[in-house]
Amino acid sequence: QVQLVESGGGLVQAGGSLRLSCAASGRTFSTYAMGWFRQVPGKERELVSAISWSGSSTYYADSVKGRFTISRDNAKNTVYLQMNSLKPEDTAVYYCALGASIATIAQGSWGQGTQVTVSS
Repeated sequence: QVQLVESGGGLVQAGGSLRLSCAASGRTFSTYAMGWFRQVPGKERELVSAISWSGSSTYYADSVKGRFTISRDNAKNTVYLQMNSLKPEDTAVYYCALGASIATIAQGSWGQGTQVTVSS
């Protein structure tokens, strides 16, 4: 069983930056795609960004393109989400996910989530 632990969330003013981290254990991290979802109460969970096992393929939701950057360090079993130019609408609980591929990542394993709050 894989364990995913997110960190780096918090409160930031609009225009600011945060970096989320997700540390994985229990599986061969480097063979799995990783991603970040977010969820606001009353709304469905949204895939924000994902990265393939090698890092050669990435996905970004249109709402975060040009502002967020996903990366991974397979030696540290960690995936990162650098979030710049944050907006109040980025406020959500952010979840790390691990899956067989970017396309199927929602069917994989999840972390417990970390709150990101962007004040206007």
